Amino acid sequence: MKKKFFKLLLSAAAVAFICNCGDDMLVGTNNSDNTPIVNQISFLYRDGSTNYLIDANGVVTNEEGVTVGIADIQGGLIVALDNTVIAKDVDFSKLEVLTPTIITSTAWVLSADQVYVIYPDGHVTDANGLSVGVIIFYTDPETGLPTTIGNIVAIGGDVMFEDVDVSTLKIYQANVAPSPTPIPTPTNSSANNPGPVITSSSDGYSDPVITSSENNNPSSSSSKAKSSSSSAKSSSSAKSSSSVQQQSSSSAPKSSSSSQGGNGSCPTIKTKSGGRSGSGWATRYWDCCKPHCSWDQHAGGNHSRQCTNKGRTNDTNWGNGSVCDGGGSAMTCISQIPFTIDGCSDMAFAFAAVPASDGGSCGKCYQLTFDGKGKYKTDANTKALNGKKLIVMTTNVGTDVSQGQFDVMIPGGGVGIFNGCASMGWGNQGAQYGGLLADCEGQSKDLPSKVVTCLKDKCNSVFSNDSEAKKGCLFLAEWMHAAGNPTHKYTEVECPDVLKQKY
Repeated sequence: MKKKFFKLLLSAAAVAFICNCGDDMLVGTNNSDNTPIVNQISFLYRDGSTNYLIDANGVVTNEEGVTVGIADIQGGLIVALDNTVIAKDVDFSKLEVLTPTIITSTAWVLSADQVYVIYPDGHVTDANGLSVGVIIFYTDPETGLPTTIGNIVAIGGDVMFEDVDVSTLKIYQANVAPSPTPIPTPTNSSANNPGPVITSSSDGYSDPVITSSENNNPSSSSSKAKSSSSSAKSSSSAKSSSSVQQQSSSSAPKSSSSSQGGNGSCPTIKTKSGGRSGSGWATRYWDCCKPHCSWDQHAGGNHSRQCTNKGRTNDTNWGNGSVCDGGGSAMTCISQIPFTIDGCSDMAFAFAAVPASDGGSCGKCYQLTFDGKGKYKTDANTKALNGKKLIVMTTNVGTDVSQGQFDVMIPGGGVGIFNGCASMGWGNQGAQYGGLLADCEGQSKDLPSKVVTCLKDKCNSVFSNDSEAKKGCLFLAEWMHAAGNPTHKYTEVECPDVLKQKY
C-alpha cells in the first residue's frame, strides 16, 4: 500500500523547524478516529467534539496538551481550572485508556493508518517503538541537499507512504530519553548510516531507491528506547525503585522456582464490593527496609510483618527502628518474596508499595491483569505476560508512586535511595533504580533472550548464598519473563489466604 502526503518541493535549507509541544501530554491525533496520541497512560473523555486527557494523577489537559482542569477519578468528577464542572458521574472504568507513543529522541509524528515516529537519522518506528522501516528523502538538484520530502519504506522493501513532507508534521521531544536532543532537520540517509541510500534519477529530483549495503535495515540501536528509571520513597525511609524495560524479543518459560506448593488449583479471587479499579503499570524494588505498614502509626492494627536476623526472624516489637534509619534492626521479611502455587501457572502472588496518597491501604489486595504491553515499550517479554494475573497485598507506600502503579517487592529489583541490604551477605544488587534487570538491559542491548539469560545468571550468582532470595529474583526472570514496567488493569479484591498468611 502506498499513500501520498503533502508533496512540496522545498529545499531543506529554507525550512525552519519549530517544536511547539515541549513536554506536553498530547502528541497529536490519529486521523482515522481522532484519537489523541499521548506520552503517558491516560484516560480519554470525549465531550462532543472535545477530547480531554486525564493522567493517573487526575491532571486534565486539552488536545494541545494544556492543563485545563483536574479530575476526581474515584468520584467521577472533572472540573475546569475556573471551578466550572466539565463532567460529573463519569465512570472512568469504562473510558478508553490510551497507552503512550514511544519517542526516544526528537522526531516527527505521522498519524495515518497507525502512528509512525520518524527520526532525523531516517529510521521509522511504530507507536510501541519497534522499527518498521526508514524514510528516504529526495535531494534538491540545485543544492544537492536533502529536501523535507521522502518515501517511507518498510523493512521488507515495500513503499508504505510516498511523498511524505515532514515540514507539515509536528515535532516532539523525547519522552523516554534521559536528556534533550536537538530539533531534527532532514538528513540524507546515506550520509549518516550504512542503510538505505539515495541515487539520482534523470528528472532532476532523486527518487528514493534502496541500494545494497552491509545493513539495509535501520539500526536496531537507533530505534530502541533509552533506559530510564523511576523511584518511590516510602514513609519508612525506604526507597522502592523501577526501571524501564527496553525492547526484547523472546519470553522465558513459566517457572515453578518460587512455587509454594498447594492443592493444584488457583485460589478463588473475589472482587471487593465497592473496591478500586483502573489501569496502570508494575515496577519493582527490594530495599530491605522496615515496611511502612509495620509502624504502629500506619498499620491501623493490621501490621505487616517485620523481621530481624537477615529477614528470617519475625519481630513483633513494632516500635523497633528500621535498618535503613541507622541503629534499628527491623527489616523486610525474606518470606515476602513473590511466589506461585503448583498447578496455578498464570496467577502469582506478591507484596507491593502503593502511592503515599493511599496511606490507609495497608493490608489491601489488588488483582493486576497484565495486558501484554509495557509503559515505555511493548516487546515480546511484555507480550508474554498477556492475560497473567498477579495478586498483590500492600505493605508499603511511596511518596512518588503514581496512581495505578504497583511497586512489587522483588529481590534484586533495585534498592533505591536507602539500602538496608548491606547485612544480607548478597552480591551487587545492580542499578540503584532498576536493579539487576536494568543492568541486563544495558549489557544485553535489549536482545530479549539475552536479557532473560542474563537476569537468570545474575540471580543465581548474586543470591548464591540465599536460596529464598534467589527464588524471588528468578520470579522476575521466569514468571514475569524479565519484563520491566508491564501495564495492567487492576481491581481491588478480597485478600486470599495465601497472602494473608505471609502478610
